[in-house]
Amino acid sequence: MTMLQIVRVLVASLIIASAVGDEIKNVLLLLADDAGLEMGAYLNKFSQTSNLDALARRGLLFNNAFTSVSSCSPSRAQLLTGQASHSNGMYGLHHSVHNFNVLPSIQSLPNVLRENSNGRILSGIIGKKHVGTADHFRFDFEETEERHPINQIGRNITNIKLYTREFLRQAKAQAKPFFLMIGFHDPHRCGHITPQYGEFCERWGSGEEGMGTIPDWKPIYYDWRNLDIPAYLPVTDVVRKELAAQYMTISRLDQGVGLVLKELETLGFANNTLVMYTSDNGPPFPAARTNLYERGIKSPFILASPNAEDRHHETTGAMVSLLDVYATILDAFHLSTNNSAFSSKSLMPLLRKEPRPQDDDAVYGSHSYHEITMDYPMRMIRTRQYKLIHNLNYWSYFPIDQDFYTSPTFQQILNATLHRDNLPWYRSLQSYYERPEWELYNIKSDSMERHNLAEQPEYKNVLKVLKQRLHEWQASTNDPWLCAPHAVLQAQGIYKENPVCLTLGHESL
Repeated sequence: MTMLQIVRVLVASLIIASAVGDEIKNVLLLLADDAGLEMGAYLNKFSQTSNLDALARRGLLFNNAFTSVSSCSPSRAQLLTGQASHSNGMYGLHHSVHNFNVLPSIQSLPNVLRENSNGRILSGIIGKKHVGTADHFRFDFEETEERHPINQIGRNITNIKLYTREFLRQAKAQAKPFFLMIGFHDPHRCGHITPQYGEFCERWGSGEEGMGTIPDWKPIYYDWRNLDIPAYLPVTDVVRKELAAQYMTISRLDQGVGLVLKELETLGFANNTLVMYTSDNGPPFPAARTNLYERGIKSPFILASPNAEDRHHETTGAMVSLLDVYATILDAFHLSTNNSAFSSKSLMPLLRKEPRPQDDDAVYGSHSYHEITMDYPMRMIRTRQYKLIHNLNYWSYFPIDQDFYTSPTFQQILNATLHRDNLPWYRSLQSYYERPEWELYNIKSDSMERHNLAEQPEYKNVLKVLKQRLHEWQASTNDPWLCAPHAVLQAQGIYKENPVCLTLGHESL
């Protein structure tokens, strides 16, 4: 081999090495708003998500990822603190009259990255933020709804692209590793506020008359008559039309993902950036968002590493929680957590090896509020086979949030119930409102969660074990609702070192 040939081989080797990636130096978190598994990668044959599907092919696709809370602000707080909503204090929505905020002592990811790296890591957020207070979530670069109209910063994918470019140029000029979070507002409902834009704001920026234009968006219109309806929804044309609108905004989100990833590549960061994609909670349909049922907590999740030796174009069955995002990002930057209240564990080892599944693998859920008026705290443990939900306010009707209430789907369910019309839905509105204290489901044989096994004698031991595991998790994460609803938690004075649950006497009433 001549010297020229050797040089050519070496150059070719360097090009290949560069193409498959370098050491992880940066993290990009792509966060959808109220999206479920409406992706081709999750076998949805209607929703067109070519960019997300391509990301899944070059990454690791999670089949058992779950949010710990099915509400927007609490979910964002779990991502950025690594703590369940009952631990960090973000019990419900942050904005407006709801006014929930994290507890004063809580530190969030951007603050921790800044302090633990002495400012070496640049943090940024573009799009929907929806957590507070500002001092607890202080990013170095912020372009959010706190400075812009929410649609312009969360749905206008051209604006998202341009702000991403600005942030990446800053990171390049300062020669800093970065953590960038993109908070898309799609496919969140907007019909209760701006019905002229469509139920999911699918007409906004579409180029239709009076709707304006988003330069980088090529709207995809779905024929509702051709759509299949997921089993948990009523089988009606009203639902099909809503799905068509939802899919249209998911495709806008998908095109936005493509733009962001293109900026990453253009500015030379594609080969050293860990990319995550997920959603805060399930879609805004019955039995989904604000519920701890499967459609409310099952989350899309992609983890794409630039490293050649990591797993690509594979799926994982590992049981993971969105609480794990926090520890994963710290691990990517070679930083660690040391707080006992964290429910977060790093997912980085999954990029190298699939763990052996265990029957007792579990994730946990803690949902207390959505809106301030929705006082319906729930706690959950979900294993590979069973799910146990503890409804702490079970004597009250399950509450309905404002944007879901005005939705065509819920209005159809409500009107059919009021007029005693038949509705092709797997449950009744009464059973949706009225829930027992304990719900136990065999997820393997009853994925729709129709048959509550909590009162079945043959499941007595399963119930006992899951109750104990759930209680231990609540205790280890300092849940103020630990003893609810039949006892009071005493953790002060003589009980400070050994907190106890003291009965309210409900069993005698």
